[in-house]
Amino acid sequence: MQCGIVSLLSSPGSALVSYFDSKKKRKVAEIYQALNSDPIDVAALRRMAISEGGLLTDEIRCKVWPKLLSVNTDDLPPLPAGKELREDNKDYQQVLLDVRRSLRRFPPGMPDDQREGLQEELIDIILHVLKRNPQLHYYQGYHDIVVTFLLVVGDRLATALVEKLSTHHLRDFMDPTMDNTKHILNYLMPIIDQVNPEVHDFMQSAEVGTIFALSWLITWFGHVLSDFRHVVRLYDFFLACHPLMPIYFAAVIVLYREQEVLDCECDMASVHHLLSQIPQDLPYETLISRAGDLFVQFPPSELAREAAQQQAERTAASTFKDFELASVQQRPDTVLRQRFRERLRGEERTKSVLTKPRTNRFVKLAVMGLTVALGAAALAVVKSALEWAPKFELQIFP
Repeated sequence: MQCGIVSLLSSPGSALVSYFDSKKKRKVAEIYQALNSDPIDVAALRRMAISEGGLLTDEIRCKVWPKLLSVNTDDLPPLPAGKELREDNKDYQQVLLDVRRSLRRFPPGMPDDQREGLQEELIDIILHVLKRNPQLHYYQGYHDIVVTFLLVVGDRLATALVEKLSTHHLRDFMDPTMDNTKHILNYLMPIIDQVNPEVHDFMQSAEVGTIFALSWLITWFGHVLSDFRHVVRLYDFFLACHPLMPIYFAAVIVLYREQEVLDCECDMASVHHLLSQIPQDLPYETLISRAGDLFVQFPPSELAREAAQQQAERTAASTFKDFELASVQQRPDTVLRQRFRERLRGEERTKSVLTKPRTNRFVKLAVMGLTVALGAAALAVVKSALEWAPKFELQIFP
């Protein structure tokens, strides 16, 4: 296959376009085959969501996202009238302010009346989920996640998906305190340390902390990425994976910018400013692939002690096993693990990634280069699961 791609690159552009069109058509066919299976092959859908290009179109996302979250689209509850939701609602004013400030999250050139109508729907979805789940607490940035679902699947389905997401993946951000979110952020530095101790030590010396990644985490990068295509690609990935995957993706962004970080002045203000300005031209497929690999190499259970010594019973990460067992064929961890194993079989040199390098930076760069070269490898499902650990949550927004 590699030789075939090389020959295509040296041939006229139409041949390359034809190759990628054919590849896309094959993937679409595989997705619909999984959707039409009896029972639906959710494991295959996870593979498709994780692999290169994700779910490809919003039409497909409308069909697959509910399956990844185990939401029954044949029995969606009707939406209550907006007026009854807004009366005497303690969150209404804050939600209203946040939604009014969310203009940049809507497609450029959208007519004002259409955008304003969607903003009203966005408010109603948020208030509906909060009313039905009084244990959840609104946080600034939540609307950035909800608007993504609204724009992709429409208000009624978005309400059902967001409610499931809020009571599982996002639940820790919606606790009354920030304790769990802070704990999730505490995983960032141990991940970086496992891969690149030099960057870790530099950031520790600068005392930069992890607050720069706060908006990344609690909005699933929706607030900081300007291209909606990149946002939904990440949502494909995150919905198919463990709730902690966004913090692994945050780590690979920092690792990808290794040289920029090390060239920066070693002080909190300089490093924070650098890292808080996320590049818009990131190699997303490479970073998604890398994040999946790191999750398998350094699962949350291995990083728990470094992240914090706290009980884990209340977190979405620790109860994810319950969510899996309650969902037919929902085993996202196995997809990533088998994917990583296939890479090891396909390229013996990948073994070097499994060690914690404390030598020179060029070795680490070579490892990252290897990951890039491997690309998004074939995925398969095996029958096993990781032991999930620790604790997270949050509620402010910069």
